[in-house]
Amino acid sequence: MTAAPAQSRFRARDPRSAIRVQNIARVISAIAAAVALAPAPAPAQSHNVDAIAAQLEPEIKRIMLEGKIPSATVALVSRNGVVWTGAYGYSNLYAQTPATTNTVYLIGSTFKAMSAWALLQQMEAGKFKLDDPVNNYLTEFKIRNETPGKPVTFRHLLTHVSGLSVAFVPHPLWGETMPPSLSQYLTDSLKVVSAPLDSVRYSNIAFTLVGYLVEKFSGQPYKQHMLRSIWMPLSMSSTAFAPTPEMEERLAIPYVVDQTTGRNVATQRLRANVWPAGIVYGTVLNQANWLIANLNEGVVRGRPIIAKATFDEMMKLQYPQHASASADFGGASTGYGLVWRLATRRGERLFAHSGSVPGYTTLLVGNLDRKIGFAIMTNGNQAHPYLYRLADRALEIMKANTTGARTN
Repeated sequence: MTAAPAQSRFRARDPRSAIRVQNIARVISAIAAAVALAPAPAPAQSHNVDAIAAQLEPEIKRIMLEGKIPSATVALVSRNGVVWTGAYGYSNLYAQTPATTNTVYLIGSTFKAMSAWALLQQMEAGKFKLDDPVNNYLTEFKIRNETPGKPVTFRHLLTHVSGLSVAFVPHPLWGETMPPSLSQYLTDSLKVVSAPLDSVRYSNIAFTLVGYLVEKFSGQPYKQHMLRSIWMPLSMSSTAFAPTPEMEERLAIPYVVDQTTGRNVATQRLRANVWPAGIVYGTVLNQANWLIANLNEGVVRGRPIIAKATFDEMMKLQYPQHASASADFGGASTGYGLVWRLATRRGERLFAHSGSVPGYTTLLVGNLDRKIGFAIMTNGNQAHPYLYRLADRALEIMKANTTGARTN
């Protein structure tokens, strides 16, 4: 399978017509659901949606061409709900299936912050403290190779400074192998490769352990607990560890670029031993709900899903000594809060997380001061630099076409 000619990917994909003609019922439903998530009253803001769409559409097309991204679904949000959505390109190049805002993609590591919310809910219930050694709570197995006097803590797990390895261990979806149980995988593989705080080492196995700990503390199967504690309260009905048959009808094919021809070719879908770190499927409208909940500092329909103090801790730079300049944020200094990647740019606080599994790249970026955000899902491969550039441009366009004071 090869990609369609670039010019044909965008035919009849004007974002305004997509909203007003093809997807109007779905978009109205999504906006109504997202508005219901927001607390009231909220600071008054007014968005010039037509101007936003007119300015953003060429940027989306440009980024998709440069990044060789087959399809993308985009949502702009405020704390009050969905402001604008659009869908571009083909979710299936062979069948020429146009993407819609209900197309299902693998959301990847954007899921990590959802899992962190579930764990921090257990902290709020008194099950542990952030700076407790994790091994004190493990009975079936232990984190091996810890440096004496330098135990791995819960805070270390949530900030990628635990010293645990990256890990992934893929399994083809229709292959003969499959991931072991969480307890078996962690028993076999949970060991540090460096002392905590030595460096930032992005770790999927750390968040596999987070999933296990959520299950242990809650007394519920992890998948069931995520559904009940996060996805259902946020009306994320098209988010799942395994797509339902109805979701599977809307599933985007994953693509990678053939290095010889430069064209997109389909790649196999994967499972992974570290599946709690981000082997999760969803839609951009569900991602929008998740982003709105964060812009509202954990409050959904007037009820806090996590406490304000917990949310504030998530949005606080945890280890300034590990912050560094990042091209993703125009050279601004970035570092980890609890899971979220944080930066201050143009005097405003940003939080972000990307997700990447072969054939899919996703990104969420929120502006805490303006209470606006950007979500994108694609079936492009390793497209992070392009998506960050688009996010920056999208938020600037949104700010320029929004009236009303900053929210804080």
